[in-house]
Amino acid sequence: MNTYENTKKKKDKDKDKDLPWWVELLFVQIGLPDKLLVKILKAQKTSKEFFKNDKRTLITFLFLITTLAYFYPVIKHAKNRLDCEAIAKNYIIKNKNIIGINNREIRMLSTNFCYGGEEIYEIENLKK
Repeated sequence: MNTYENTKKKKDKDKDKDLPWWVELLFVQIGLPDKLLVKILKAQKTSKEFFKNDKRTLITFLFLITTLAYFYPVIKHAKNRLDCEAIAKNYIIKNKNIIGINNREIRMLSTNFCYGGEEIYEIENLKK
């Protein structure tokens, strides 16, 4: 029984001496400088401590980033729609005969045009 415990302790000590695969690859096989390994291990230690001590801050930050990433396409679509409507409204005012058309109708026509409508072509051009 005593030899079994000794071999088990010996195997545990040998496991402690084994290097992680990335250390073996980068620093033993490729030969990167040891200073870099020290910096990586310090950063790893501080990051583990940070995650352990500041979980609430980290979760809040990740929730905020996730929320912004979720709503970004909606915001971008709304911005593009408003830009398109402004450009279409300016085009209608400059190039079409808009006598008798109020601002609400111009806005309606510009929105219709941005979504693929063709009512804008029914208004006569000023040049004719």
